[in-house]
This record gives sequence, structure tokens and C-alpha cells, in this order.
Amino acid sequence: MFHVIENTLKSPLSADITEAIGNVPIVRINRLSELCPHHEFYLKLESCNPGGSIKEKNAVYLVKHAERTGLLTPGGTIVESSSGNFGVGLAMIGAARGYRVIIVVDAKTPPPFRRMLAAYGAEMVDVPLSAADANGSMQVARMEKAQELAQTIPGAWYPCQHRNPENPAAHEQFTAREIEQAFGVAPDVIVIGVSTAGQLSGISRYFKQRYPKTRIVGVDVAGSAIFGTPSHPYKMTGLGLSFVPPNFDPMVLDAAYSVTDRIAFSVCHALARREGLLLGASTGAIVAAGVAYGTQYQRPGRMVLLNPDRGDRYLETIYNPQWLTQQGIEILSDPALTAAIRALKPVPETLLRQQQPA
Repeated sequence: MFHVIENTLKSPLSADITEAIGNVPIVRINRLSELCPHHEFYLKLESCNPGGSIKEKNAVYLVKHAERTGLLTPGGTIVESSSGNFGVGLAMIGAARGYRVIIVVDAKTPPPFRRMLAAYGAEMVDVPLSAADANGSMQVARMEKAQELAQTIPGAWYPCQHRNPENPAAHEQFTAREIEQAFGVAPDVIVIGVSTAGQLSGISRYFKQRYPKTRIVGVDVAGSAIFGTPSHPYKMTGLGLSFVPPNFDPMVLDAAYSVTDRIAFSVCHALARREGLLLGASTGAIVAAGVAYGTQYQRPGRMVLLNPDRGDRYLETIYNPQWLTQQGIEILSDPALTAAIRALKPVPETLLRQQQPA
């Protein structure tokens, strides 16, 4: 039985920036793949949030939760480790609500993110490359530095997106319900990038309770440790961790895909040229996984793919031919790209089930 809900939209009038987040467009993909006429692939464009990413939802929710619980008080300081969108989201919300914001970054943080953080008035603290782990990841070193700063700055609050148990609530209460409201009935498949697992955990919690037939597909970048696949360096930002985040539960997944930088970036280029969608690096991986899953999904299905951020902040990297050449990354076009996506296979279930949060 389908569950039909009333279609009620938020007012376009917002008291401040925190109320302007959500209810983004959901756009069908029509020309990317030969599967588009068979399946309905819809991109939920979280890139259309005011600051350009889905992480603003986490930022707003966690800041307001910290205010309610007394962890963050007027005149306080927000300290976080971030190489991108969550830091920008906190900087944006901090500016709107009058907080000092300090973001711990590293040498791999792209220049556009640094400029955005500075534009919002955030301060940046760099962690040196010498603190990287064996695979070149700076995440643990950044988190340790953020914790150190939070302990030494009076009135500081460290949300720690990677380990905060409240992180999924923003997506259970908002993103999941936005999907439900947009379609009136549950989609057949929802494809989600894992990252800190906040989106995956919150959305799957909502849909598995109410619509158990909806399939949840998780996506990560090849080289990340989350799915238990071999760890190695990667260029992706927005996906990938050097550890398994506490909010990750492999039991909610019906399938999981590990996607290489080359395939993800190639899909980004294809989306821009075939669909008019200039989107971020992780979106390429999520769309590639959605199409790959579509090759295994025989009956026509409606699939929602979550687009985390905009592509303009990647113009100096994944959309820059010189940078791609320097990194040794080839952009595939058809028929090579179609073949590469078709060759993607789900991560073995036995491997996923062995993963334990750090």
C-alpha cells in the first residue's frame, strides 16, 4: 500500500538564513545513460541550499541543538575539523547567529573552500602535512587539533561531525521527509554518499521504519576505509574517511559501491555536458553508483540520488584539465564511461558486515 501525504511547502519568507535551508529542487536525469528511459533517476539538488551544500542542514541542526542544551552560549566559539562543506556551513550559520568560528584545515583543503570560509569571517588553523597518516589522510590529525582548541578556548563548542550521535537527526527530520513529501509515495531506491554517515543513518532510519521496501544504496570513494575495501590515497573531497564513523551501520544498506576518482569525475563532466548540471565531485560517485545499481534492478524503478554540493567550488580541480593531468586522472567519455559504470560491482556483503565503528 502506498502512503500518500499532503503536499505542504514552506513559506518562501525566512526570518534568517537558518530557515532558508531545505525544499530544494529535485530534477530528473534524462540523457546521462541509456537506462534513463527505463528508470526514473532523480537528483535531489542539495547544491541549491543557500551556501551550496547539504551540510548546512547538519550545521543548523547541531548549532540549534547545542544552543538548546547549553553547549553553545551567546558569544561562544564554534570549533570544527573540516576540509569543505561542513566548515562552510558552520561559518555561514556562525555569521548569522554571532559566533566566532574556527575551522581546522590542512594543505589538501581546496582554495575555493578557504576563500569561502574567509568570506564568512571564519578563522582557519592549518594542520601540517607531516601529521598525515600512512595513506595521506589528515582527518584524525585535524580532529585532534580541533579537540585541543575546544578544550583551551573559553566558551568553545566542538560539534565533531564525524562522531556526533545527533548528526543523523537533521536528515531524519528534514531530508527524509522532504523526499517523502516530494514524491507523495516512497521511491524504490535512495542512493546516498556515506561521508560521516549522518545522511545515510538519518534517511535510512526514517525510510526503513515507514517504507521497508525502499532500498538504500551507500556510496563511498575507492580508497576510503568505511566499506572495508583496500585503503589508498584518493583526490575526492566530500566522501571518504580513514576510519569507520560511529554513525555508520552496514545493516541498513541493501547495496554499497566504492567508486574511483576517475569514474566519479568523469560522471561530473558528463552531467555538465548532457544534463546542464555543474555539480560537486561526490555527486559523480553517487550518480555512477545509482546507474550501476540500475543495471541490476530489472523492473522500472524510481531512484532518488542525493547531490551534496555545487560544482563551482571544484572549477580549479575536477573541472580543470591541467589539474587532472597533474593528478594523472583521465576523464572518460562514452563508450568507455558507460562500460566503466556497468563494470561497477557492489561491495561484498560479507566485507561490509565486518566493519565496526572506530
